[in-house]
Amino acid sequence: MDLTTIIIAILNLSAGIGVFLVACQMMSSNLESLGSKRLKRLFNKAGDSGKSSWLQRWLGVGIGTVGTAAIQSSGAVTVMVIGFVNVGILSLAQAATVIYGANIGTTVTAQLVALGMFGMGAISSTLIFATLTGIGAFIMLFTKSDNWRQIGGIMTGFGMLFVGLSIMQNAMEDFAALQSVKLFLASISNPLLLVVVGAILTAIIQSSSVMTSVALTMVVTRLISLDQGIYLTMGSNIGSCVVAILAGWTSGLNAKRTALIHLLFNTMGVALFLAISIALKGFSNGQYTFAVLFSRLFPNAPQVQLAMFHTVFNICTMFVAMPLTNQLIKLVQFILPEKKGVDNQSSTIEPHLYFLDETMLKTPVVAIRQLKAETENMAHMAIDNFRRSIHIVKTLDYSEIDIFGNTEKELNYLNRELMSYSIRLSNNQLNRYDHQYLASVIRTANDLERIGDYAKNIVEYADSLKSQDVRFSEYAMREIEQVAKLIDNLFDATLQAYHKIDFAALGMANQIEDEIDQLTDEMERNHIQRLALGICLPQAGTEYISLAQNSERVADHLINVAKTIKLLQ
Repeated sequence: MDLTTIIIAILNLSAGIGVFLVACQMMSSNLESLGSKRLKRLFNKAGDSGKSSWLQRWLGVGIGTVGTAAIQSSGAVTVMVIGFVNVGILSLAQAATVIYGANIGTTVTAQLVALGMFGMGAISSTLIFATLTGIGAFIMLFTKSDNWRQIGGIMTGFGMLFVGLSIMQNAMEDFAALQSVKLFLASISNPLLLVVVGAILTAIIQSSSVMTSVALTMVVTRLISLDQGIYLTMGSNIGSCVVAILAGWTSGLNAKRTALIHLLFNTMGVALFLAISIALKGFSNGQYTFAVLFSRLFPNAPQVQLAMFHTVFNICTMFVAMPLTNQLIKLVQFILPEKKGVDNQSSTIEPHLYFLDETMLKTPVVAIRQLKAETENMAHMAIDNFRRSIHIVKTLDYSEIDIFGNTEKELNYLNRELMSYSIRLSNNQLNRYDHQYLASVIRTANDLERIGDYAKNIVEYADSLKSQDVRFSEYAMREIEQVAKLIDNLFDATLQAYHKIDFAALGMANQIEDEIDQLTDEMERNHIQRLALGICLPQAGTEYISLAQNSERVADHLINVAKTIKLLQ
């Protein structure tokens, strides 16, 4: 009979944990999608270096706390932070403080779970919250609005949290009815062992929220004591670092350091509270423990006692770590030093992404923000190569030809990578706006790569002029300068339209593009007249007309980039 009960309880516990994990993921992804613009602005502030160091640190803590509470996933926020550090948007100090805040924000889940464990006569708050599963599912089923679908997804996920919690609680009650199980769990009283068990279990399921919720249900059903639940929860904080470690260890050096900061921060907090626990017992002859203190502060509510300890633990650890942030950074730099003998100069020549990495695919809201930054950076690279080509064809000065060649390789690389990244990112649950933006990125990257190709053509015209020992006339030079200036103006208007979704800037870009069309037509007519008058040499004729046509096509591709904002209305 006991064996059958144990098997049923284990199956119920597995089902409850599974439902809880799916609920967390569902809530997280829908909250992230619904609040994507706000979350983007929030993390923009994290990278703002225009504030004093202390203000910046407290801002980082606030952003980490609010961001984690908003999307209900400290793992997702930590991965975002590692991605930002990896591409140089956040410093290690800024990343550390956001991580401090993320640890505080993750305690919100435990507080919600504790709230759901209160009874109200025959109807518990768990049952009331669980009904949101059905309401949210109906909203998702019958609405066509993306926003309402996401709201329905949030409600369904929130309700499922309590469905999973109820299943877990029933499983724990079955375990609690078995004396052998209670005696076995009661025998595990060593605080350090409980911390290790909590860390291992959290590392396996990769969710401190689930581990804390399991500990809450075990305490409420009296399967374990509050003291045991406290140590398991402390261990879950260390186990939660596995997500950051997995993300950081496949990225750059500073990303690895960020993951190590997360691990050291949580380990430091656990060590501190273990030391306080030992001191409390020692000075009070065993009369005072964390369990005793929190039982007196929140009587007759074991779920609140453990949830509040979890919150206090993370807040106190943050206050201890804040003044030690610089020392913590020096420690991780000592443990993970720069590799000697690596030529950083040569390594930057290889094509690479500047604002994106693989870890960001797990957090679409941040990946899309960074994808836009990567696309704008590619635009700057393309126009810079066009400017270099104009300089070369005018002066036959090849001093920057190596930079030109490397940039052309990067443009080809970025075109492929942005297309691949956009396709992979589109497989996530995104809102309509983000899906449309991803579709536009593929076109935009191709347009920017084509600008690079036309710049390459112009350099080839310079090669032809040099081999024939001829140059364009002064009249032709003035026209080339004029069209280059207009293309610069068009680029500025295009980038403003693209970056800010500015339709006034798009109107300006259209006007400039019309001027370029007229000018390039005039360039061809004027050049033919100059050839007839003998002002320009026939050897330069073909190259000049081709240059005018290529310049007009560069303008076409720029205006294509600007027009993508019409898809985002």
